[in-house]
Amino acid sequence: METSLQIVWEHMEPSDFLRGRIEREVAALERTFGRITSCKVFVEGPSHRQHKGGLFAVRARLLLPGGLQIDASRNPPQDHAHEDAYVVVRDVFDALRRQLRERVRERREEVQHPDSQPHGVISQLFPERDHGFIRADDGREIYFHRNAVLTEFDKLRVGAEVHFSEDEGREGPQASSVRAYGVGARPD
Repeated sequence: METSLQIVWEHMEPSDFLRGRIEREVAALERTFGRITSCKVFVEGPSHRQHKGGLFAVRARLLLPGGLQIDASRNPPQDHAHEDAYVVVRDVFDALRRQLRERVRERREEVQHPDSQPHGVISQLFPERDHGFIRADDGREIYFHRNAVLTEFDKLRVGAEVHFSEDEGREGPQASSVRAYGVGARPD
């Protein structure tokens, strides 16, 4: 993330355990989707007016490249499962995950048809560092990150044939979308 995680505690004292849960949820989103610019989470404690129990409310806002913003909140008036702050945090991050999946699906639909895209072969793969390189048909080496892979990154293998879209990155050519096919891609 470009900006560190912000957690705002409303009507309650900060909780190290809840902070840890939120940090793990954000880390999981980053591992799965990457490219999160910032995340701000508001945790509101139960109202002191209620005679028994009390419901937590959680709101979260993710900012993604290109100014895309994704919001989720959970503040149902009668859901007694939300007397547990951990359940509310889980539900909010599940909602964020669903929205991010939808955004990824939309992005995949926007990608041009593979036949009109450049072709290459995976020449190097560094799964532990979430990236690799494509040797394009014209001989150039093109960097790609796991977030650019439209098929499953973990199923890529050196030698897999790919179609890709190319952008100019900070340090040279970079694939913005990579679709593997043919020999070298591990089957489902």
